[in-house]
Amino acid sequence: MGLSRFFLLALLSLRTLAEDPLLFEQPPESPSQSPALSVQISTSFPSSEIFGIKLVNAVPTLAVLSITNDEPSPINVVFIGGSLWTLPDTPSSPPTPQIVRNLTTTRYKDITIPAGEKESVEYRFATELQPQDLLLNLAAVVTDEKGETYTIAAFNETVAVVERDTSIFDPQIIFLYLFLLALFAGTIYFIYSTWIATLFPQTKKRSSSSSSSTAAGGKDASRARASTKGNRKVDPGEQVGVAGTDGAPAVVSASGAKAYDESWIPEGHLQRPGAKRVKSGAAGAGRKRG
Repeated sequence: MGLSRFFLLALLSLRTLAEDPLLFEQPPESPSQSPALSVQISTSFPSSEIFGIKLVNAVPTLAVLSITNDEPSPINVVFIGGSLWTLPDTPSSPPTPQIVRNLTTTRYKDITIPAGEKESVEYRFATELQPQDLLLNLAAVVTDEKGETYTIAAFNETVAVVERDTSIFDPQIIFLYLFLLALFAGTIYFIYSTWIATLFPQTKKRSSSSSSSTAAGGKDASRARASTKGNRKVDPGEQVGVAGTDGAPAVVSASGAKAYDESWIPEGHLQRPGAKRVKSGAAGAGRKRG
């Protein structure tokens, strides 16, 4: 029974909010009063400005409903909902208000307002619309001690739908900047490697063999320079060409001073074979035989 009663109240409240033309299309002089129930509702928006109420897209709007119960018995707040309508006095709008968007309907539990008491109820909703001026209509569904359902208008005034202010520290803006920067850098690199780099030809690298031979030659030259630091300079006229052990010519000065370093030549190549000595006895015997 409790579940069926809840669905019945929900259907009745939604039907009242959607089909009552006096509630939305014809704003009453005092929208916070109900002729069948002595309950007054005043709505305030804490984030509103002095220039009017603004509904910022993608940002929840807080509405505070102050409900005053002038009945001799307590009442219960069941639902709070609303909708956005077109303005009839704008050139682009139809002559009669047309619904633009239904707002979220919030169900409340255990909100009981005793007789003669006042209670504040918060209601939050969000919008995603084009910036424009619309008519905001809020209503509350309450029940009395007998279980009778009443729909009471809470707010019916013009509001402005605006876009959210952007900031450079917004994560979405930062990601967009990084993406555009990476795209720009990739485009510049592609243009450079495709057209600009071909205008400046690069020198070919030498092979490893030539570099190693050059390094070896450099070591030999430095070794030769180090060995000839203490020797005197040789006059080119005094140099005499002598065939070396390996058949290559060796440079020797007329005075006998060598103009090359022998420290890197193996010892076996530097030692010359000496003349063989013949014993005197064998030499005398040979003379006698002669």
